[in-house]
Amino acid sequence: MNTEQAKQLSQAALDRLMAALEQGHSAALKQYLAVMSRFRRYSWGNVLLIYSQLPHATHVGGFHFWLKLGRHVRKGEKGIVILAPIVGRKRRVDEVEPSEDGRRQVYGFRACHVFDVSQTEGADLPEFATVQGDPGDYLERLIRFVASRNIDLEYDFRIAPARGMSSGGKITLLPGLSPAETLATLAHEVGHELLHRGDRRGDTTHTIRETEAEAVAFVVCAAIGLDTNTSSADYVQLHGGDKATLAESLALIQQTAATILAAIETPEKGTDDFESEGVCQSSEPARFD
Repeated sequence: MNTEQAKQLSQAALDRLMAALEQGHSAALKQYLAVMSRFRRYSWGNVLLIYSQLPHATHVGGFHFWLKLGRHVRKGEKGIVILAPIVGRKRRVDEVEPSEDGRRQVYGFRACHVFDVSQTEGADLPEFATVQGDPGDYLERLIRFVASRNIDLEYDFRIAPARGMSSGGKITLLPGLSPAETLATLAHEVGHELLHRGDRRGDTTHTIRETEAEAVAFVVCAAIGLDTNTSSADYVQLHGGDKATLAESLALIQQTAATILAAIETPEKGTDDFESEGVCQSSEPARFD
């Protein structure tokens, strides 16, 4: 694949992604947001309690919470103990009932039990559209590309519910993903590694970084024939991105995706020849570190 072919593939893919973003939230994303908004955000202390008792927990709720979502806790499942605040209104000594302007305050904490979705059965929770298809040898080639950049690659269940994490020279993936989802997630995290390390990280927002990384993954997946459905557009919008956000980063996205594609399309040559054609001018293209 030469520079011009890579540019054409990138432009066609990005045009599709921009069109999807312009259409707004997909039906799948709307349903996902409606249900996920009902899950409580737990304090850091309770997060630690949950993790210590069930490390693979992703979405937790009380017994009756799950019933409202059409699911029930399986018989014999052990609840996860967390601390719930005891809240009331302060009253004066001479009052039988608290005054209307009495302020609610925490009087203490009590133990209560929640259950992870893995401990329940019933109606399926809405999920993002997933990347479909057979990446063939491309996944192994992408893994070799990651190694060639001296980026460590690990797999760890503890990052759930995240599917991937990038931490500057190290990428961690969630085990058990399909080959197509693994490639898409790895391409996303490689996008972070190439674009968002060093000085540039401080010059970008979370929304910009996630939009750029997901757009890179979308271009790579589209170029090798994987079906992303609405997953990339949904992801970008979930993180606050839109068509305008994407448009501001097109050149960087194209350069980064082209560098990855050159490596996985012609693994025997690496990226040196491709870089010399002008996609990336430095010996460490788009690393910014």
